[in-house]
Amino acid sequence: MSASSSTYPTRPTSPAYPSTPVLGWGRTDDPFATAMRTGRGPLWLRTEEGPDRIPLHVERWCAEPDRADSTMVDRAVRRGLPTLDIGCGPGRLVTAIQRHGLPALGVDVTPAAVTRTVGLGGSALCRSVFERLPGEGRWGTGLLADGNLGIGGDPSALLDRVAVLLAPGGRLLVEVEPEEVDERLTVRLEDGAGRLGPAFPWARLGPAATVRVAEAAGFTASGDWRSDGRVFLELLLPHA
Repeated sequence: MSASSSTYPTRPTSPAYPSTPVLGWGRTDDPFATAMRTGRGPLWLRTEEGPDRIPLHVERWCAEPDRADSTMVDRAVRRGLPTLDIGCGPGRLVTAIQRHGLPALGVDVTPAAVTRTVGLGGSALCRSVFERLPGEGRWGTGLLADGNLGIGGDPSALLDRVAVLLAPGGRLLVEVEPEEVDERLTVRLEDGAGRLGPAFPWARLGPAATVRVAEAAGFTASGDWRSDGRVFLELLLPHA
């Protein structure tokens, strides 16, 4: 299924949005792009605020959906509505949803990630969530997995944008940090050889902080669940 397929909802009158913000990856030579091409880590987010390194689970992202991933996929499939996977990475979730016969689209700023998704048979665009996207205002389900609530370092702006992308009554399935945290960070990608990418803003939110930000964007928390140590929330938009 191609990204231009007529099975995707369209909204020709969608307004223009700002150009892609600098997220710190997307170049062909950055550590994330290399990890997406090889399917291997290690890879970390190194914080500039301290000595911490946050591990990124490259091998899991590049494998078939695991049990925790499948809880997101199953919820998306059960509702049977077009799904937008924001920050799809190598495409395991969007591809799994499409295998169930549902229209779905992944978006990611890293060409190597999009290439890997398409190679799996999934549909993906190399684009920021803050740029114009197909079907704005008509996606039934949105996904933010693998820490992607941190995209752009401003969860409020991200969830405001997602609220525009989803249809009235739309649902966002979001993975959050398992601990109660609310951090705005400046980070760099670091690979196993110690090479660092450019600095970019990021954020980490636990369940309570996510609900606060989501409610300000017009969402209502309708459920949560845990699987294999990972924590997820279901957020709903009101019907028109």
